[in-house]
Amino acid sequence: MDALELALKCSSLLKRTMIREGKEDMSTVTSGGEHSINFYSLLRAHNMHGFQFNDSDHLKDPDLYSDKSDREGEQDHEESDPEGLEKSEESDSDTSERQDDSYIDLDPNEHLRETPYLEQSHEELGEAGEAAQTETVSEENKSLIWTLLKQVRPGMDLSKVVLPTFILEQRSFLDKLSDYYYHADFLSEAAIEENAYNRMKKVVKWYISGFYKKPKGLKKPYNPIIGETFRCMWLHQKTNSKTFYIAEQVSHHPPVSAFYVSNRKDGFCLSGSILAKSKFYGNSLSAILDGEARLTFLNRGEDYVMNMPYAHCKGILYGTMTLELGGQITIACEKTGYSAQLEFKLKPFLGSSDSVNQVSGKIKLGKEVLATLEGHWDSEIFINDKKTGTMDTFWNPTPDLRQSRLTRCTVPPEEQGEYESERLWQHVTRAINNKDQTEATNEKFILEEAQRKSARERKAKCEEWIPALFEQDSVTGEWHYRYADTRPWDPLNDLIQFEKDGCIQTKVRHRTPMVTVPKRKHKSDKPKSPESGCSSPEPDRQDSSGSERHKSKHNSRLRKKGADLNRMCGSSFLQQRDYVIIVFLILLQVLINYIFK
Repeated sequence: MDALELALKCSSLLKRTMIREGKEDMSTVTSGGEHSINFYSLLRAHNMHGFQFNDSDHLKDPDLYSDKSDREGEQDHEESDPEGLEKSEESDSDTSERQDDSYIDLDPNEHLRETPYLEQSHEELGEAGEAAQTETVSEENKSLIWTLLKQVRPGMDLSKVVLPTFILEQRSFLDKLSDYYYHADFLSEAAIEENAYNRMKKVVKWYISGFYKKPKGLKKPYNPIIGETFRCMWLHQKTNSKTFYIAEQVSHHPPVSAFYVSNRKDGFCLSGSILAKSKFYGNSLSAILDGEARLTFLNRGEDYVMNMPYAHCKGILYGTMTLELGGQITIACEKTGYSAQLEFKLKPFLGSSDSVNQVSGKIKLGKEVLATLEGHWDSEIFINDKKTGTMDTFWNPTPDLRQSRLTRCTVPPEEQGEYESERLWQHVTRAINNKDQTEATNEKFILEEAQRKSARERKAKCEEWIPALFEQDSVTGEWHYRYADTRPWDPLNDLIQFEKDGCIQTKVRHRTPMVTVPKRKHKSDKPKSPESGCSSPEPDRQDSSGSERHKSKHNSRLRKKGADLNRMCGSSFLQQRDYVIIVFLILLQVLINYIFK
């Protein structure tokens, strides 16, 4: 056995040969010349596919797959064998999460190609209470509202109605959805929390933390145009990680916004899509956000599914225009059985100022209520533990807590694409800031008319819009980020997570083969395939059909390697007969080398 261990330690060639499974001749020539017998060939000939290597440091081969010609040879071989490609696709019926098959040489001086981000220079935070959610309409703007009301009737959907610019917030709805991640450090804490009940409490606290950031007055963000994108990130000082946010307007009629959030190092990701609807009721209207988000803790395989409240504006015809939140919210984890229910309450007709922005809720395990929540979503909320009977402060956005918010970073305008939110709406934003409503309306009309023209052209050509960063599941209708990577973070192999051109990637130390894992049971799963030199592919917006073919071929290569490795590692130990033969072969190799010397 000592001889066997010595042979394995001294030979990276054996490991290299086994992984390639005979794709090239790895024979070695000793000083004896032609008569030398290849020990490694003998090992492979004697059922060595059952041998499982110990992945310790002294067995790792730093030059593994470092030869470019090896990779090119494999690719050429697979491209010339379409039948093998079809067979590998058919045999892979139960793979789900994709694994990285790309390799990056570990060079500390190498410059990482990533999107440059700058810290956000200005951030507007409204005050707590009703005062920050009211709007006094001037006489000039009242005439615009009356003109608008002539176009609508009670119960009508306002998604196709052009709203006046004086009620617009100077940012896109895609940007607005990112307000939920200024306290993403709560999710970082939840991901490493061992107690399932405490994890649910941290998730609920993070959810509530996304509401107190509100603009002063009654404002509505821009309706994104189809193809519009937005990206930003938050810096986690405690964990030295980054939370990336990617959003895209994937449909205009109906208006659907898809988003994806990822921090693999801290162990969480979040995805979802929102269908925005508006209903007019005479003196009030409601903005309904139909859809759900799915929060996943990568190391635990837990999904927390949640929906969003609706925004209710009242006082349009008479009274003071006021914006509130309302509706029933559910946050549920099927795996642990824990759930939370929150109710955002509208102010009663005869209610006092203390009855504004009220929220109540409960945290349950199955049907058992473990704790209740009560307070105001923009200020203090208390939690009452049913088992202990104690009441504590659950959430309170004090000035100190606001100062501890994560730092948000955005892409500089000169680095943004043509359809990125800030650059796309820059002229409208500038006009609103200059209080030039006429210019703002004209600039807004130019964008909307260009969108309508593009839609007419696509309809005439019988073409459908293909989003750049998201794709729709043909069965469930759900939208998924094309480059989603939900593998748990590997501190030995994963170096840094970064983003380039809307593609969130991970720089790795060594490329890893495809490993099949059981599919998660929720319906929104869809495997993705890598393409670039990092763990996520570079997006190809020029030729989507060619990209799909390339990804399909690449995915097949991954599955083929995974199948080879599965066959190689089919058993976890050697039989006694194998040990005897291996020792015999070692002795025979030593004897032959001695004779031919």
